[in-house]
Amino acid sequence: MGSPWKPFLLLSVISSLSDFARAVAARPISYAAVLRMKADSSSVLHSRSRPRQHHSGGLVTTDWPAFSGHPLSALSLLSSQEDYRSEESEEFGPVFIHEPDDVISPLDSDEKKVVMHCEARGNPPPTYSWYINGTEVDAEADYRYSFIDGNLIINNASEITDYGKYQCKAENSFGTVLGREALLQFAYLGAFSGKTRGGVSVREGQGVVLMCSPPPHSPEIIYSWVFNEFPSFVAEDSRRFISQDTGNLYISKVQPSDVGSYICLVKNTVTNARVLSPPTPLTLKTDGVMGEYEPKIEVHFPTSVLAAKGVTVRLECFALGNPVPTITWRKINGNIPKKARLRKSQAVLEMPNIQLEDSGTYECKAENPRGGTAFKGHLQVYTLPQWVRMINDTQMDSGEKLQWECKAMGRPRPTYHWLRNGLPLTSQGRVEIVNGELTIHKVQQTDSGMYQCVAGNKYGTIYNNAELKILASAPVFVHNPIRVIATLGKDVSLECKPRASPKPRVTWKSGDRRIQQSRRIMLLRNNTLRIVNSSRADEGSYVCRAENQLGSAEMTAILWVKEAMRVELSPSRVEVTVGESVVLSCKATHDTTLDVAFQWFFNQKPINFQQDGGHFEYIQTQSSTVDLMIRSILLKHAGKYGCRAQTSADTVFAEAELLVRGPPGPPGVVIVEEITDTTATLSWTRGLDNHSPISTYNLQARSPFSLGWQTVKTDPDPVTGDMESAMAVELNPWVEYEFRVVASNAIGTGDPSAPSRGVRTKEAVPSVAPANVSGGNGRRHELVISWEPVSEEFQNGEGFGYIVAFRANGTRGWKEKMVTSADSTTYKYRDETFPPLTPFEVKVGVYNNKGDGPFSKVVIIHSAEGEPRDAPSDVKAYSISSSEIRVTWKPPNPGPGRPRGYEVSYWKDMEQEESGKKQRTVKNETSMVLTGLEGNSLYLISVKGFNSIGQGPATAAVTANTRKAPPAQPPTNLMWIQEGNNVSLNWDPVKATDNESDVIGYMVLLKQEGRGHNQVTRTINPSTMLSLPEGGTYIIEVRALSEGGEGALSSQVRVVTSSGVRAKSNQCSVHCLPQSLTWTALLLVLLVPSASW
Repeated sequence: MGSPWKPFLLLSVISSLSDFARAVAARPISYAAVLRMKADSSSVLHSRSRPRQHHSGGLVTTDWPAFSGHPLSALSLLSSQEDYRSEESEEFGPVFIHEPDDVISPLDSDEKKVVMHCEARGNPPPTYSWYINGTEVDAEADYRYSFIDGNLIINNASEITDYGKYQCKAENSFGTVLGREALLQFAYLGAFSGKTRGGVSVREGQGVVLMCSPPPHSPEIIYSWVFNEFPSFVAEDSRRFISQDTGNLYISKVQPSDVGSYICLVKNTVTNARVLSPPTPLTLKTDGVMGEYEPKIEVHFPTSVLAAKGVTVRLECFALGNPVPTITWRKINGNIPKKARLRKSQAVLEMPNIQLEDSGTYECKAENPRGGTAFKGHLQVYTLPQWVRMINDTQMDSGEKLQWECKAMGRPRPTYHWLRNGLPLTSQGRVEIVNGELTIHKVQQTDSGMYQCVAGNKYGTIYNNAELKILASAPVFVHNPIRVIATLGKDVSLECKPRASPKPRVTWKSGDRRIQQSRRIMLLRNNTLRIVNSSRADEGSYVCRAENQLGSAEMTAILWVKEAMRVELSPSRVEVTVGESVVLSCKATHDTTLDVAFQWFFNQKPINFQQDGGHFEYIQTQSSTVDLMIRSILLKHAGKYGCRAQTSADTVFAEAELLVRGPPGPPGVVIVEEITDTTATLSWTRGLDNHSPISTYNLQARSPFSLGWQTVKTDPDPVTGDMESAMAVELNPWVEYEFRVVASNAIGTGDPSAPSRGVRTKEAVPSVAPANVSGGNGRRHELVISWEPVSEEFQNGEGFGYIVAFRANGTRGWKEKMVTSADSTTYKYRDETFPPLTPFEVKVGVYNNKGDGPFSKVVIIHSAEGEPRDAPSDVKAYSISSSEIRVTWKPPNPGPGRPRGYEVSYWKDMEQEESGKKQRTVKNETSMVLTGLEGNSLYLISVKGFNSIGQGPATAAVTANTRKAPPAQPPTNLMWIQEGNNVSLNWDPVKATDNESDVIGYMVLLKQEGRGHNQVTRTINPSTMLSLPEGGTYIIEVRALSEGGEGALSSQVRVVTSSGVRAKSNQCSVHCLPQSLTWTALLLVLLVPSASW
């Protein structure tokens, strides 16, 4: 039985080969990248590959076949894998993957362990050593040091013995490289001295500085101050400032509220440890108040500030003074960067992401009414070295000349030195070093190794590593033999590229004869044999022999010459209309022993049939013929279509042209050449006709008053396709328009042009009069005239307004009034002399700054009739229930001031009229029912007319007494007897109390469940007979009737009947019947003749 893991291993290998083949087909792979591939994923994530070079200085790339879009053959795949394995197993010098970083380790940590990381790759795997401040670490001599792979582990680390610069060295048999230096620091924060601090006593108004005197610490600490007790912190403002440089607290002008105890609190930024200083008491002297004095700058930034590019710079400046000084900042001979921010009441100038251009002299100035003082300091920005040119791994033949140059930028300018295998390299013998340039003449095997160019300034150092390999090998041919297929009549090249060092001497022979150069057969400098105008006679085997002092090798090239392939693409030119489809056919005539592959192109770019499958389809009709189907053609499909046929011998490309007819493209830029009040002369440039002549142009306009784009009338009409200008006519004056042009041809209408710039037509006299002139209403002696305003679209210019003209009927002269607001819709004219309802002739005109426009038609409008003059008459009021009174009246005599409605006022006796209620009629009605009144109450009622002008006089009050309330007690003891569909119902009579209306009858409500209609039966007796029309469930209720209205409802009685079924029953509703009545009812049921059950 085979091993169970073998199938999985086979699948894994196949998958890896597939992935590698795809990567190879996709793009060239650098020699250095392949060289450093590892099976584990970490190498892909963390490797730092070095580009390798030939001795010529160029990058090595793999030359893939031109027809790389097709899958690789099995032969080429295996060959690629062999190359991959050989490169994977090639040996090379160490390459750093991870170099040590600066470390800050807390001294008070429990572990007291520090790890300095270092990792490199190489073949064979490198070994490591470490240096502290230039001295090699001896792990055997000091038990505190140990190595895990390339990492250095320091146990029981201390600042005294372990502080300093660390450097990692990696080496194997091919050379040695040094890593960058890393600084190991230790974070700690000591305690303040426990010595009691002396008090500080100053006058009120005097400035004071309270010293922090921080304990020993590393690295930076943050300062704050506590006032009296923790956690009451001192708040910084224009009067108080805490310097993060000195840690001191500055108070520019002491106030009585400052008296107290001050404690300095410091915090380590790495360990977050905090310590408090002993308190410093601050008291006020009693010998007077300090007078005003000029500012004195107590804390400021240094005269020379150095900052690394990209960091945040904070400049401090604070002064003592009375009054409290104001701090201002400026940059000498320049402007403070816009990104700068002023903090802590302008005592701190903060500039993030500092750049070289931010260098310069900065000044802070402190001023108060007593004077001013200033301080200047220079900010200099430095940059760490950065590579702009690097050296790369290089392989050379012995005897050649090596030239390497590395270049870095930085401020100050970096200096250079070179290392070979970790040791300094100087100019001597064959070696020349000039700054970042290294030259080695006639390289030898002993020059092989790891080289490092080191660039540094006083702020940092960077390393650039490369490996130099001096090759020495006998000639070797990777592929042998090779087979070349040429095309009859074409030139063919047979390459001879052996791997050898030093360069070999190359000769060619055919059969037993050495090939001599001729006009048709040439040996090129790169050892390629070139045959011009190949023929069948050139077929055969050619042998390339390469030889150097280390050995020789031969490679055989087998040449076949085949007939040239011919490709026919038809049709070569075709015209179609948008929406149609077409088929292009590509046929190749070629040597039948060769396979042919096709590829389609559109405008020189390969067609992606997956992406463009909606329009393009690849159809293989025969082994040597393919079709391209183009469906639902669009204008964008017009262009050149190419078919490329390729065999192993040659490649032929043929093209066909596809013309697509469609609606025209958009015309060019539309220009307004001339504008008047009603016309615009437009010009444009012709757009594409898309192979169908343009027949007409359509001019469109858009304004703030139109619903989108509208076609405008033109001169001439129509605008034919050979024209490129026309006039838009019948435009509105003083309106802003945009114009565009649309072209049409026999196929359809195209897309519109881009809109023109907005232009306004010129002003003109208004041409549209107001519409719907009317009027009326208003107060007495008023003539109210109204109209619909003229839209802004038709105002034709600025200064638009209305002219209102009117005259009384029968008079000759017109009165005209100007209304200057374009939005006005009403004009009121008042004259005490004309009586109500006087008829007037009225017309309304328009005007603007250009002149007067037309008037509307003359209409007759009556002046206001005024409010009603007379009160209604014959007012009557009578009660219809305990809560309702009906009121009736007659309208006043006809005349001016006709009522449009009436208002009824009502209030109770013994109340004021003002406290009463009012109700208005819906229209000009002469009666009203007042509801919601109190029962058995006397009400006073008056009526007045009203219209839109106002109210008329009220009538004298009339009285009416509401009736007593209906009985509150509902009918009780409902009893019923059912005989078929008839129900006999009786109940106890309802007796009214003294303050209730007498009972005059009863109302029985019958409703079938599920239906909204009620059947109402009235009776004067406490009993009735009901007929149930059909089967179902019925609900019966009873209420008493009185002059005061309807009484309360009884409890419900539910009766269930079925068609054709007789039943008898009785029921006690609300109150149970006395026992004797129950037996009486049962006896009645038994005595009634019954039908068969």
